[in-house]
Amino acid sequence: MLFTTAHFVLLFLPITLAGFFLLGARSPFAAAGWLFATSLFFYAYWMPQFTLLLLASIGFNFGMGALIARARSDGHRIGRWPAATAWLTLAIACNLGLLSYYKYANFFVGNLQAVLGTHWHLAEVVLPIGISFYSFTQIAYLVDTWAGKVHEARAVHYGLFVSYFPHLIAGPVLHHAQMMPQFERAETYRFNSANFTAGAALFAMGLFKKIVLADGIAPYADAVFSGADAGLKPTALEAGLGALAYTGQLYFDFSGYSDMALGLSRMFNVTLPFNFNSPYKALNISDFWRRWHMSLSTFLRDYLYVPLGGNRKGPAMRYVNLAITMILGGLWHGASWSFVLWGTLHGVYLVIHHAFRAVAERAGWAGGLGRSRVFAVTSWLLTFTAVVCAWVLFRAQSLGGAGRVLGALVGQGDPGLDAHALVWNAGLSMPTGWLWCAVLTAAAVALPNTNQLGLRILDAVQTSSTARVACAAAAWLMIAFLVLVNTTRDSVSAFIYFNF
Repeated sequence: MLFTTAHFVLLFLPITLAGFFLLGARSPFAAAGWLFATSLFFYAYWMPQFTLLLLASIGFNFGMGALIARARSDGHRIGRWPAATAWLTLAIACNLGLLSYYKYANFFVGNLQAVLGTHWHLAEVVLPIGISFYSFTQIAYLVDTWAGKVHEARAVHYGLFVSYFPHLIAGPVLHHAQMMPQFERAETYRFNSANFTAGAALFAMGLFKKIVLADGIAPYADAVFSGADAGLKPTALEAGLGALAYTGQLYFDFSGYSDMALGLSRMFNVTLPFNFNSPYKALNISDFWRRWHMSLSTFLRDYLYVPLGGNRKGPAMRYVNLAITMILGGLWHGASWSFVLWGTLHGVYLVIHHAFRAVAERAGWAGGLGRSRVFAVTSWLLTFTAVVCAWVLFRAQSLGGAGRVLGALVGQGDPGLDAHALVWNAGLSMPTGWLWCAVLTAAAVALPNTNQLGLRILDAVQTSSTARVACAAAAWLMIAFLVLVNTTRDSVSAFIYFNF
């Protein structure tokens, strides 16, 4: 069920909210159970055949968490807990094994057949929606349990933590400590008009990002990349348009989903962590990864980069650990060599950035460069260009298609007389496309992000009943209008990160 559909806005959401607060007035535990049940229905609406897999994953990890906690408690007297470590290792291996089967079996078999020259006829493995997110969420829970940071004995609360519908399909990746204290507070289950209004406003902004901005620019990206994947060479201008169009589409699609998730959660008096902080304003690639998909970046840092050794084993190993982390981060996004190369490229970017910074600090340049406006503008332009080029690998369906787009960007595009045929044949206008790109880039770089706007709105509606009424009316009118626009379209597009 998409957040952008009438079924969700007119049926699922009001029924879920009504049941949550009506039950919450009598029994918070019953309200938590209701939200758990409706979250499972939300998932089953998409993929009923995989709902049992989700429930099995929840039950398995909850049980393994209890075993890890018990083994840790037993070993606490002697200051070590080998049994807890053994249970943790087994649990993580099972989670990664399940994720690998569903996400990488087709990729592995296809590459093995290509190497061996065989032609086995195996059934395609269908990827369950959201498996990457709920697997990572539960791995973090298991590691935190092993570290003594988790004390949870209620299966319903744990199930809700994992399946909570605003984040289930495409994140953010949650930590137990971020959610469970909120589910334990009685005030969470009581209707709060300020939270409800601020949540509706944030949901409306996310809808606008998705339906108007991301879906509006998508045809230009699709025209260029579909043609390139089919073997056609774009012109340099088409390649630039396609790359920039996808840069805007991906950002406003995923940040729009994240805004909607935060807004929906706020309606239930639950605060999700921010997942975006204006990443296209970043002045270097490290800053970009602190701002883009923040929950995944934090997970990769805390549960992969740091355990690998981080920067504790010298500069050389730090660069190796950065590269490994980004390569695996690329592979997490999808089972294809394009994602591996995308992650590798970002690993190279990070190594170059850290090496340059180390040289600048040793030479005494860092302070002067940090105060230079020219250096800041140059750094932003270099970072943005690097990110845009990497997105070509992320978007293309084949390495050949990515190569044709990147080749066109450096002057190896189609020099024929039918200039811009990919765009024109799709019934699109080059000037309109470039105007779209300019507007979206300017909005992403110059405007305040919705995290800031959401906090300002929350503050306003908490202190003024007039602001609360006006904001609620404007938000729900915008939601109704955008859902109507989306419903009257020929097709409704899913969020890009649903594929990962």
